[in-house]
Amino acid sequence: MKKRAIGKKTVLIGLALITSLSMVVVGCAKKSTASNTTGTVTDQLKPDSDGLIPIKTWSRTNCASTPWVVADQKGFLKKYGLKVDYTGETQSTQQIPSILNGNNYIGEFHPNTYAVAIAGGADLIGVGVNGADPTPDIDPKYRHMWWFVSKKTADAGVKTYADLVKYQKSLGRKLKFSTGAANICTDFEGNVIADKVGLKRSDIEWVTMPDVQALQALQQNLLDVSAVHPPYFKGMEEAGNVKIADTADTKLGETAGLTYYVVDKTWAEKNPNVTKKLVKAMFEAQVWANQHPTEAADLTAKHIGQPVSGSHYYSNSLKIDDATWVKPWITDLENNGSIPKGKVKWTDLVTTKYQ
Repeated sequence: MKKRAIGKKTVLIGLALITSLSMVVVGCAKKSTASNTTGTVTDQLKPDSDGLIPIKTWSRTNCASTPWVVADQKGFLKKYGLKVDYTGETQSTQQIPSILNGNNYIGEFHPNTYAVAIAGGADLIGVGVNGADPTPDIDPKYRHMWWFVSKKTADAGVKTYADLVKYQKSLGRKLKFSTGAANICTDFEGNVIADKVGLKRSDIEWVTMPDVQALQALQQNLLDVSAVHPPYFKGMEEAGNVKIADTADTKLGETAGLTYYVVDKTWAEKNPNVTKKLVKAMFEAQVWANQHPTEAADLTAKHIGQPVSGSHYYSNSLKIDDATWVKPWITDLENNGSIPKGKVKWTDLVTTKYQ
């Protein structure tokens, strides 16, 4: 009986130990699961043999290249373990598709450009602010765009945007304006100024062409008005053309130059750490470009192989009022019928989770 009692006690102790161990194992398993949930996320992208992660983006042969050239050549990308991998020139109409199919990882767009794509189902998101129109105390040569007419048109009485109203009536036809594409800064802001001076949007015909061609077309009287970006301001003036407006005339403030660094949402979710580092690197590069405009222009000129007389201005802060800045771009798309009203909200365009 005694032996059986001892055996029973041994069994009970054994069961107690097993139960305790089970609780420890379960406790450890729960702790391990929590650690995996809150631990470091592993990005899908991996470094090359040089220890740097390549960021694929299209080659830029205009002023838009400045932040990338600065980020690369001044070491901002390398600081965060990244490097740029240029994939070649990509037509503007193919840039968003190239991000969605993974041929490129990132690009800069005005809100109205990629809002239309999002309305159509594109899985895009802005992860950090890039461009911004300079405040009034900054030299006008850094404003996002200037509008020009030929000397012939100026001699006919067009000295300001408002003069186009009378000029259009005298011609009895639509005025031909240049734009790089539909739903970008050029047509949006050109229409905003037109609204303010009483020029009907229906009296404007948008002719698609790059800035360099817009300069030539104005000289050949194939256009009535050319809108160009900083690299071409000086060339326009040297050709004898007359400036009639710039982005300050939109009265939109800094949002007149608003662009975002845009990526595929899924790509960012699979590479959250890379995305955060990329946003930091590009932001630091654009602030440096603002602070060193002459050197930034020189670096850009060498990179694109042509003289650069100026460059865009960039946001000096990542913490902007996105809702306010984006609103006029979306509202105009709704008003002109490009997207249904309420289809796209500002939160569909921008996130701050990678800043």
